[in-house]
Amino acid sequence: MLKIDQRMYSPAVIEKIVFAAGTACSAAKASKALQKLAGLKVCPVQALRITHQIGDELRQQRESDAQAHKRRELKSNNKQPVDIACVEVDGGRTRTRAHEQGRGVHAPGWKESKVAAVWRMSGPTFEADPHPEPYPCLLDRDQVPKLATEMKRQRKAHRVEEGDPQGAGNTEKNSVKRDDDLDFEQASQALEGLATDVLAGQSAERLWPPKRIFRTCVATMKNVHEFGPLVAAEAQKRGFFGAARQVFLGDGDHNNWRVHKIHFPHFTAITDFIHVMSYLYETAGAVTDSEAAQWEQYEQWVRQAWQGEVALVIAELSVWQARFGLPDKATDESDPKRIVSKTVTYLTNNAARMNYQKYRQAGLPITSSLVESLIKEINHRLKGTDKYWNRLPSKEGAESMLQVTATLLSDRDELNDFVQSRPGSMFYRRTPPTPK
Repeated sequence: MLKIDQRMYSPAVIEKIVFAAGTACSAAKASKALQKLAGLKVCPVQALRITHQIGDELRQQRESDAQAHKRRELKSNNKQPVDIACVEVDGGRTRTRAHEQGRGVHAPGWKESKVAAVWRMSGPTFEADPHPEPYPCLLDRDQVPKLATEMKRQRKAHRVEEGDPQGAGNTEKNSVKRDDDLDFEQASQALEGLATDVLAGQSAERLWPPKRIFRTCVATMKNVHEFGPLVAAEAQKRGFFGAARQVFLGDGDHNNWRVHKIHFPHFTAITDFIHVMSYLYETAGAVTDSEAAQWEQYEQWVRQAWQGEVALVIAELSVWQARFGLPDKATDESDPKRIVSKTVTYLTNNAARMNYQKYRQAGLPITSSLVESLIKEINHRLKGTDKYWNRLPSKEGAESMLQVTATLLSDRDELNDFVQSRPGSMFYRRTPPTPK
């Protein structure tokens, strides 16, 4: 059987169409690429419809896997032992519109996506801290302000109004700059250990952070309660629950730790160090009166945090908090008492997940920069000033495209496996249009 469906395309052609529409920044460019590179004449509307169809089927498969995992019936397809099982989670943002409202953009708003980077890693453990000093980029007087500003902007961008599940309350006036406005990528690469470390003034082969081996991606526009089972199912398929070392990374968002508590309770929980750094730099500016004093205070705090002595930082900040007093509802976001109080709360809530010296000795990563980079890759397809995706429950919306994009960004050729194995029928009829 050729598995040709109602549109008379073979699985090989369907895969090419979905690959083009899922990687190009628009359906129109995907159509041109198909014509130029594969000699396939597929109009943009048709390419988008097929891509959404495959995306919706991928969603159904992931949800089926999640249900099987809940029933403890999902089997691992991993044939190699896992040294380090790393799960990193974070949230992105996508412009959406009301579905089934005709042409144009109706009730525009932001909606948060949930993303997980599921990494298999490998690396040694150490008797002593393999990197006792912070990375050079964290002590760079030119780079740190840019990175701290970028992280602060991202935190503001991710504030979705409570009680607004569709995100309609986040209108265009809350639009933010593109993710690549600042040099966040350069700092992330340094923290991922892509360059050779220089320790004690001598060049040495990098042993930490651990080596990245294989990645799969999980993403959804649904809420955190539905996101967690999807990630757990992917981890089960990858054999992560039997790994020698298990780590779960996220920022300070309580939803991330809800996923950890319910689905990954035995994984070592680590708060992303970059977010900690950004809080410390902003707070150092709030308690000092000059750039030189700010930098001196920041260096002290970031070293203490890097070496796992966050309790010392909290104790010193508590003194400043007592001096400034607690903020009230009318206190401005830029007021020192608001900044100090916010940082004390953040560090206190995450202190149990900030023993970075211990994590490095165990050979574990301490930043969630890998999932941050993944979100940036996803945004290439889903995010843009002119892109508005239908909200759930529409099949031809953000959810189906997100499933396709996450599948294409996984190291395994999941799209080929799925398209080749999905059933097709020449007798399947297209749903007739609704009479006007």
